[in-house]
Amino acid sequence: MENGLKNRIVIILAILSSVLLFGTISSYNNAMRQKAGRDKEMVARLQLEEKMNKFSQERSALEEKVKAKEKEAEEIKAALEENKRILVQEQLANQGLKDELQRVTKK
Repeated sequence: MENGLKNRIVIILAILSSVLLFGTISSYNNAMRQKAGRDKEMVARLQLEEKMNKFSQERSALEEKVKAKEKEAEEIKAALEENKRILVQEQLANQGLKDELQRVTKK
């Protein structure tokens, strides 16, 4: 009887060890899958962050170009206004000269 009881205990312990070993392996596999998922997510986040930094730098460069173009446009507009003013003055001077020429030719 003592031998049969020992055999039963050994079988029960072997089954229990097998179940625990299977549970440990299953848990390890689950942990590895979760770690792989976290690693993939981290890589994706890093890539997105790099893209965001790149776009931010491009945006800053484009904003600087826009400011430069706006300043250039303002300078061109100011030059145009100056040219218009000069043109009006010359037209007035020409009109004055025409009027004076007509007065002189009438005399």
